[in-house]
Amino acid sequence: MKKSLLLIAITLFGITAMSAQEYVMFGVKGGATFSGDGLNAFNDPNARISFNLGLLAEIPLTDKFSVQPEILYSVHGYDIPVRNNAGVIEYQLDYINIPVLAKFYLIDGLALEAGPQVGFLVNSEMDYKPSSTNSGEVSLSEDQFNKVDFSAALGASYKFRGGFFVNGRYNIGLTDIYDDSFSNNVFSDADAKHTVVQAGVGFVF
Repeated sequence: MKKSLLLIAITLFGITAMSAQEYVMFGVKGGATFSGDGLNAFNDPNARISFNLGLLAEIPLTDKFSVQPEILYSVHGYDIPVRNNAGVIEYQLDYINIPVLAKFYLIDGLALEAGPQVGFLVNSEMDYKPSSTNSGEVSLSEDQFNKVDFSAALGASYKFRGGFFVNGRYNIGLTDIYDDSFSNNVFSDADAKHTVVQAGVGFVF
């Protein structure tokens, strides 16, 4: 899996570099991630607040239109209230996400963004003490989760002169989080998909 992810990253930015002209921009970005899912059967789980961090390339095709591939480490998850007031269990799912966005500039600096995203699961844990300083993290079998996650990304960004930018994005999950074929999966009948809101900052050069 790690070799596959490295190959994808090298290919993604290698193609960008091969087609690059002087005005192609590269950058870094990071920010907060607010994520949850659609497990209504478990009392509307709350979102997990965490982070995302990664690299990007912006490839202008016209004065108003660009293509922006990214590779991000994004931490997802959600909280499930436990029955009988026993507390909250936090599911922690981390992905390498690769969105490829179409970027349309409304005015100088302000752009709308939309495009597909594919994510690869790299870590799965459960924390039964999310509000405690004592570690309650337990590794979960990745076999119960779908290894690949597809979503659609919608957002907007504003780039200031000098390269600094801010952005906000909403990722709509298209595939189920859980693998229904996994035996003894208590969530096998759940229609659970990631819903993710991201807010962040970055710099291009």
